[in-house]
Amino acid sequence: MRKKAVVLLSGGLDSATALAIAKDQGYDCYALSFRYGQRHAVELECAAQIAKTLGAVEHRTVTIDLGAFGGSALTDMNIAVPHKASKPDEIPVTYVPARNTVFLSYALAWAEVLGSFDIFIGVNALDYSGYPDCRPEFIAAYEAMANLATKAGVTGTEKLTVHTPLIYLTKAQIIQKGLELGVDYSVTSSCYDPAPDGKACGTCDSCRLRLKGFREIGAKDPREYSQMSKV
Repeated sequence: MRKKAVVLLSGGLDSATALAIAKDQGYDCYALSFRYGQRHAVELECAAQIAKTLGAVEHRTVTIDLGAFGGSALTDMNIAVPHKASKPDEIPVTYVPARNTVFLSYALAWAEVLGSFDIFIGVNALDYSGYPDCRPEFIAAYEAMANLATKAGVTGTEKLTVHTPLIYLTKAQIIQKGLELGVDYSVTSSCYDPAPDGKACGTCDSCRLRLKGFREIGAKDPREYSQMSKV
C-alpha cells in the first residue's frame, strides 16, 4: 500500500515543487491550502490548478481568519507591502505571525485522520524572506511536539515526519528540480501584492527572489508580471 502524505500547498513556486517531490517519492498526496485573509488570495486559484495538474488525491481549502489579528502586510490592508528587497538581518512586515505553526497543526490533524505519518512543507532557509518559522530549528521543534500530541506518537505506533525537501536549496535549485519533475510554473503565484487581474507585481521581495532564481538558471519565468524587477 502506498503511503499517504499531507502537502501544504499555497499555490506558490515552493509548495508546488514540494508537492511534485512528494509525488515523485511515491506518496499519495493530499493537498491542503488556506484562505486565511491574505491579500494575495489569487494564489488559491493557482493551488487548485497545481493540485489537479500534479495529481493530488484530494485538495482541500480551509478558511481561517489570521486577518482578525493582523500584524502583517499580507493580512492587514493598512500595512503596505514593501516593494524592495528585505534586509537579511530583519524580519519583514510580510511575516504572518505563527502562520506555519497554524498551517502545520491543521496538516497534523488531517494526517492523523488519514492515517498518514508524513507532512510536506515547502519552507526554505536560503533564498527566503527571513521568516522565523521557515528555519530548520522550528521544523525540528514542531515535529518533536507533534509526536507528543498524537495518538500514534504516544502509543509508539509510528513516528510522524515533517518533510522539508527544499530547506537547504537555493531558489534556482528549487526551480531546476521542479522543472525536472514537470512542474508548470505558469500556474503558480508567488507575489505578495498582485494586481487585480492576478498579474504579479515583480517588485515585492517574493517576486524578486523568484525572478532571481529563474535568471540564475537561464530560464524565463512563465508567470505574467505587471512590471519586472531588475534586482
